[in-house]
Amino acid sequence: MENKSNMLPFNIPRNLLLIAAAMFLWGLGEGLFIFFLPLTLQRFDASTVLIGGILSMIGVVMTLVQIPSGYLSDRLGTRPLILVGMLLGIASALVMAFAQGLPLFAGGLLGIGLTSFINPPLNSFVTSLRGKWTVQRAMTFIGAAATIGGILGPMLGGRIADAYGIEVIFRFSAGLYVASMLVFLFTRKSAEVDELMTEEPKTQKLNPLKNMRFMGLLAILIVTILFLSVPQQLTSMYLHNIQHLSTQQIGVLGTVSGVVTALMMLVLGNLNPSLGMFIGQFMIAGFVFLMWRGENLPAFITGYALIGGYRLYRVMAMAYSRSLVDQNNVGLAYGLVDTGNALAMIAAPLLAGVLYDFQPVMVYTVSLGALIITMALNYLFLRKKRVNSRF
Repeated sequence: MENKSNMLPFNIPRNLLLIAAAMFLWGLGEGLFIFFLPLTLQRFDASTVLIGGILSMIGVVMTLVQIPSGYLSDRLGTRPLILVGMLLGIASALVMAFAQGLPLFAGGLLGIGLTSFINPPLNSFVTSLRGKWTVQRAMTFIGAAATIGGILGPMLGGRIADAYGIEVIFRFSAGLYVASMLVFLFTRKSAEVDELMTEEPKTQKLNPLKNMRFMGLLAILIVTILFLSVPQQLTSMYLHNIQHLSTQQIGVLGTVSGVVTALMMLVLGNLNPSLGMFIGQFMIAGFVFLMWRGENLPAFITGYALIGGYRLYRVMAMAYSRSLVDQNNVGLAYGLVDTGNALAMIAAPLLAGVLYDFQPVMVYTVSLGALIITMALNYLFLRKKRVNSRF
């Protein structure tokens, strides 16, 4: 049980609030550069296909670390793995800040991808600290904090890039990563009991690798996240090169996305996960349509206001997967889901690069058609596999 001395107003556990503050700073640091990665790679004279290939390599790295990370978090504890990931993020941001050539910069970028191994232990840590909150409520709270941190990031990043050069933003990011780790150091070791476990029905929950319901969900997630990701990969380059928006205007779009995503995560945090997953897909479909048919800044702003559907889908899918496993395998389950996310991220930039190279608008037309199919697949699976246990 969470000690009352560790509870803050609105029944927020102390550790959960500290994690939220750390993720706020981390999100701010990431937000400075994340929307400008294609433009940053382009300054090294990288082709569109090469840019897509480099971004895909991030997905390869992410894929390799998720399952081992989830397994180790179940055995060795969550907090040490999170701290190691934060140190790696700081080092990688510094490498990108001072890289003079594409190979070294790409190495730093891959290091940023490697930090994704903190996702399973972080999600497990958050789950263990949630007290009386539902899994999705706790995760959306942390996700909203990271998103709020990223609200000012793209706008500030665009201004810094225009004034001092795009490489300077990575120095600021490294400093914010340091601040994030310092805040996280004030958290205490996870010793709380997963309270809601005692309230769930006594249904059989197998090891994730032996659970056909879980593996079926994982297959659906991979396909869905692939086509939620494809239209986002090169949109900043599309808006800059095809629609002639400035880097500062693109930064404003990122800020709009952050504001709406943060509000959405806070407001929709207690949705039934299956409903949240559908809403997330529908929002990205709207984003894709507006990028495809939009002709002015208001249309693109509206589109970016819907991009938070990607994060909503992922969080709700994680919460849904939690209901299919027992407490001793939560880290492994989260690692498997994050591996599915990473597998999609391997293919998404490559597919986006090929489509963009053939005809930029095809990134959006192909994605829209695919999302209509994935919404149908998700509906059929969740309707048949709906779990009766409490979320």
